[in-house]
Amino acid sequence: MAQRYVRVQDLQGRIYYGLLQLNQNVQVLDAPPWLQGQPIDLELEASRYQILAPCAPSKIVAVGRNYVEHAAEMGTNVPREPLLFLKPSTAIIPTSTEIAYPPQSQRVEYEGELALVIGDRTINCTPQEAHTKIWGYTIANDVTARDLQQQDKQWTRAKGFDTFCPLGPWIVRELNAAATLQTFLNDNPEPVQSTSIERMVFSPDFLVAYISQIMTLLPGDVVLTGTPAGVGALQIGDRIRVEIEGIGRLENTVVSKLLPAII
Repeated sequence: MAQRYVRVQDLQGRIYYGLLQLNQNVQVLDAPPWLQGQPIDLELEASRYQILAPCAPSKIVAVGRNYVEHAAEMGTNVPREPLLFLKPSTAIIPTSTEIAYPPQSQRVEYEGELALVIGDRTINCTPQEAHTKIWGYTIANDVTARDLQQQDKQWTRAKGFDTFCPLGPWIVRELNAAATLQTFLNDNPEPVQSTSIERMVFSPDFLVAYISQIMTLLPGDVVLTGTPAGVGALQIGDRIRVEIEGIGRLENTVVSKLLPAII
């Protein structure tokens, strides 16, 4: 099994990066692993920590319509260049936590995606150089208020609600280029999304290089690589699970979010 790099919080509220052991204990590192973190003499037992999202990025750069079939189901063509947008870091939540369905929207949808974690300051790099800048891989759900996306004609509000970026559960260093991505809803054994990540239009290396021509990527930043066909609506009470072969599974539930009264 590939090494699984996690970010956890202990019972005293202290946050650590570490390596997840087979017995679910965490071997703590003295720094984020992409900053050459090394093991220290501290191991957290499984009952002594809560798993967090595996990194705390300065920004999340996301890519739209990066699978032909998804572009088609949205009634559009694949763009000639990567279509970029940003999600706020405050949208991130870890696995096994709740997606809050905002009352402003009548149609919230799931979008299972492969996420890249950047390991080094990256600016103006080539696709060949970009491969060395991708430190590892994790899973994301680019939750989207589809009606607001269509209404606003730009994507900040639709993509930016708190809890709209489940991320995790951990990071792996290597991933098969043909790994399968699947999304499951509730107890249905049939996936609502299923594809090989090699079906992306723009590859991870190309995306990182392209983004680096526009903005500097910092260690720990996250790039979402786009969702395949099969996106669909979420309802309050749903459980949504995204699995990527060689990484694991990211699972969250959907709850209602109530706005505070305006006095």
